[in-house]
Amino acid sequence: MRGRLAAVLLTVLTLSLAHPIQAQTWSGDAIVNPLTLSPGDAAKGRMIVASRQTGLCLLCHNGPFPEERFQGNLAPDIGASVGRLSAAQLRARIVDPSRFNPGTIMPSYYRAEGLNRVAAKFEGQTILSAQEIEDVVAFLVSLKTTAVQ
Repeated sequence: MRGRLAAVLLTVLTLSLAHPIQAQTWSGDAIVNPLTLSPGDAAKGRMIVASRQTGLCLLCHNGPFPEERFQGNLAPDIGASVGRLSAAQLRARIVDPSRFNPGTIMPSYYRAEGLNRVAAKFEGQTILSAQEIEDVVAFLVSLKTTAVQ
């Protein structure tokens, strides 16, 4: 049992060293500092946004994903959102969209407390990790730079 506990602790320590988490620093409508010390990976972020299992973003949003059929139309086009928001503002809206619109149906991807109707096995967990949030932000910011070119 001790060996197994040591292995679990070592895994947690290794993962936390690979992507050290920083505290959220809110300023107005933005989280100014990235959630991790590791930069976001735009390619991974694109996979998260397009995934029907992980991010589920395309359930409500549509965006630059020609390979994905049946994109949502309940929420703004992803490209339109990134055009008017900074990386810090995008981060804040992914972390906790209810802070900006209490009636939103968009989930709080990086908030684990104060939520309603969470299944017991998911209590205390976030939908995305801090690194996944940064990956999504990197992808969204890359859309802004490709639209300018």
